Amino acid sequence: MPARAPDTDVLVVGGGPVGLAAAVEARLRGLEVVVLEPRPGPVDKACGEGLMPGALRLLQSWDVDPPGHVLAGISYRSPAGHVDHRFRVAAGRGVRRTVLHDALHGRAVDLGAVVVPARASAVHLTAQGVEVDGRTARHLLVCDGLHSPTRRRLGLEPAAPTRRGPPADDRRRYGLRRHYRVASWTDLVEVHWAARAEVYVTPVGPDLVGVAVLGPRGTELDATVAALPELAAHLGDAAPDGPVRGAGPLRARSTHRTAGAARLVGDASGYVDALTGEGLRVGFAQARAAVATLDDPDAYERAWRSATRDYRVLTSALVAWATSPLRPAVVPLARRAPALFGAVVERLAR
Repeated sequence: MPARAPDTDVLVVGGGPVGLAAAVEARLRGLEVVVLEPRPGPVDKACGEGLMPGALRLLQSWDVDPPGHVLAGISYRSPAGHVDHRFRVAAGRGVRRTVLHDALHGRAVDLGAVVVPARASAVHLTAQGVEVDGRTARHLLVCDGLHSPTRRRLGLEPAAPTRRGPPADDRRRYGLRRHYRVASWTDLVEVHWAARAEVYVTPVGPDLVGVAVLGPRGTELDATVAALPELAAHLGDAAPDGPVRGAGPLRARSTHRTAGAARLVGDASGYVDALTGEGLRVGFAQARAAVATLDDPDAYERAWRSATRDYRVLTSALVAWATSPLRPAVVPLARRAPALFGAVVERLAR
């Protein structure tokens, strides 16, 4: 008896921005797509909400152009001074996560992707592709985020290290974010270097600013902002718009990015840190590469390494610096070497 044909070409687990981008890319290539996402409505999360020029360019190539606030560059700031770099070629955009999600969801559905309100629990690789809770597909794109349960179920997550005695110095980092109703005072992403954390200020509308904090366990958003007089003065008595959202720990690894018909994409494939603001650009590039190499796992591994190389190297170096005794020297060095700072920013903005 011949095997039953798969229910669809591509099954996407996770309907966040990267999963929806993968669905859009697959539909544009003529593939049938089903997206599994258990959370209703636009999905929000703690993130900086700054789209670097490269991320915005990829979105626009899919005819997705969400409204937001122009981002003309990056500013590193500390009580000792600041250094600014404006993007040379194209601007980025500050976009609320919910607005971005709505835009990608609408585009995916308009193209014919089917979004199902369900989560993936039982995942099995088969000779024909994959089966997830009774649904079959030729290919599986795993886009369910930083702490991906599907990555673990596929055996692509490294074993947790075993430790004896008290834990070593915990350098894991966490993110917090809240919006404030206040007129934006800049068209730059401001990165304020506090004593133990970085604070990202991203305008996402004419009267809405996102404030995200990255730091070690126990970091508090209000206390960190209060310790930065310049930022505290800008925010003044601005009303918070929504709750504080958190995420972390931020670092995640995978042993491989492929297993049979499955591909890990976006944060599910591995993540270093949010310090450079490249997460969405890298995730979108992976989505495009994954769809282009569905039938060639080795090609996807190569494409994944290529798409993430700069991000992994630069972000790892900056995080090592930010969590070391040399942390206070980050902004002074950037001020003394503005050409180097600008070169790094341009590299990240591609």
